[in-house]
Amino acid sequence: MSDIWINLSHDETAPKKALAGKVNRKKEWLRRKRHNRGAKGYREGKQKNNQYRQDFRQSQTPLQNGASIKCPPASTSTQSKSLSYLASAHSSSMPPCGEKPKEPLKSSASSPGSSVSSTCKPITMSSGNPSKYVAIDCEMVGTGPKSLSELARCSIVSYEGDVIYDKFIKPSARVTDYRTRWSGIRRRDLVNAMPFTKARMEILSLIKGKVVVGHAIHNDFKVIGYCHPPELTRDTSRIPLLNQMAGIEGNKCTSLKTLTKAIFNRDIQTGNKGHSSVEDARATMELYKVVEHEWETQLAANSTAMLG
Repeated sequence: MSDIWINLSHDETAPKKALAGKVNRKKEWLRRKRHNRGAKGYREGKQKNNQYRQDFRQSQTPLQNGASIKCPPASTSTQSKSLSYLASAHSSSMPPCGEKPKEPLKSSASSPGSSVSSTCKPITMSSGNPSKYVAIDCEMVGTGPKSLSELARCSIVSYEGDVIYDKFIKPSARVTDYRTRWSGIRRRDLVNAMPFTKARMEILSLIKGKVVVGHAIHNDFKVIGYCHPPELTRDTSRIPLLNQMAGIEGNKCTSLKTLTKAIFNRDIQTGNKGHSSVEDARATMELYKVVEHEWETQLAANSTAMLG
């Protein structure tokens, strides 16, 4: 009788074990799929950065006697072209509301082959009212089955670099990818985070009516769900004068990490803990100060010409 009882017990638990094994295999398959997808994107990004670094080094003039590169003075024609572009860069680099923006470039890990001397310092005084200038940076996580970007942290700093706002924000949808390598966000950061709806109201109350500085700022505005007036937006990702100071040719969109290293000889977005939105916002404001005088002067001149 004991043998029969044992066999019956085994027959009853077998379907449960088979079901549990099937669930575990599916979880393992999903985990491997997410891992491979992230590894593929990382490898592709690394190859592009390596190619960019190689092309950049080949285009540079070798240094002699260990001398550092100074900020090159722009020729009259080049400077005129740069200034005219400054006036429209903040509007042309930000796509219209509802249009799909380009992929963010703030997470680029590329660095220039050579750095500009640290003698390039940001302007310390604003050409206008410093209280009207703020810099913003947002970190995103992936939500839902398609890993859509949603806001998870927002930092706002003043013209002097003081932190005005810095909070973790809980997305409205379920988080499926924390993107910790780039965002620095972890599961524990969002447990007691502020709901998105409330955080959005706080953020808008701080930036409305002010000049907002950002790097590829259309990505930040998109996750906030907001369109800032173009005349009050300053995007440092496509400024020819900054690229020229960094030794980068053309008007291509350059990463925040690359510009900060080249112009200030300072490393940001280092380590494996992810980015700091406070650090990125401060770096963006410092880059803006470098070209603030030329940028704002040209904007004022264009505004006067339009009114005239």
